[in-house]
Amino acid sequence: MCCVGGAAFAATAGWLTPRQAFAEARGLVSLIKDSAATSPIMTYRLRNNISVLEGSGGNIAVLTGSDGKLLVDGGISVSRPQLGKALAELGSEPIAHLINTHWHFDHADGNEWLHAAGAKIIAHENTGKHLSGIQRVEDWDYNFLPSPAGAIPAEIFAKDHSLKLNGASISLKYFGPAHTDGDISVMFAEANILHVGDTYWNGIYPFIDYSTGGSIDGMISASDANLAAAKSDTIIIPGHGKPVSNRAELQEFRDMLVAIRDNVGNLKKQGKTRDETVAAKPTAAFDAKWGQFVIDPGFFTRLVYEGV
Repeated sequence: MCCVGGAAFAATAGWLTPRQAFAEARGLVSLIKDSAATSPIMTYRLRNNISVLEGSGGNIAVLTGSDGKLLVDGGISVSRPQLGKALAELGSEPIAHLINTHWHFDHADGNEWLHAAGAKIIAHENTGKHLSGIQRVEDWDYNFLPSPAGAIPAEIFAKDHSLKLNGASISLKYFGPAHTDGDISVMFAEANILHVGDTYWNGIYPFIDYSTGGSIDGMISASDANLAAAKSDTIIIPGHGKPVSNRAELQEFRDMLVAIRDNVGNLKKQGKTRDETVAAKPTAAFDAKWGQFVIDPGFFTRLVYEGV
């Protein structure tokens, strides 16, 4: 392993020793990968031959049919045995297409094996850019190496894209900077199912990746766009959290983001430092519901503070 970034780069002229690389790897990213290696995959069958799989990083949508399986996000590669079994149980069709909602490892680490299995990978151009180079995520204290050639999206787009597969009309729409600078939504029109990636975390505080263009205002704008695209009976698939959601729950998520942004923004305007703002507990009214996962109240406050 050789990763570049920060003090390690300065101390080693750009290369990490195996010991340094191992020490860096034992952080949040590796803990998530370790969990994915043993986590079971839960399958939720929705409608119009669309299902959602939970347990390999982000929530994965699967459309089956004679044109082959289409996946929205590919999970973490170490969960390939469990994910492969879950996919096989959905039908005998080959894997034909994979859409990445953004570049993060818990959504795109499975790209290489899914491509080898037959998937053509589709993503926003910024997702392709981040997967193609060394990428530092400061808030994870982690350096991601360039993905193998087979994991790089073969088809990229700048704004919107559409597909017609297995009788489904599929619309891919770019949000602009939100969770990252490459987030897209995927709408299955006839089924009225909307996968919104990590612009929505159902029942938990979200991560915002400022290292690759994310922002709290962008997350709110993406929520507004998703609400505009959804109807009262639309099934909404979030990137994380309970994998089957709806417009009412998404509205609650959006309102939480706005309230906390305003609370943190007011404290920052008063001259409060980041640590003072965390100590003031601007998320307190929401912590019981939203603050019980990886992004705890203090972490989320620091993320919001960076963007207001």
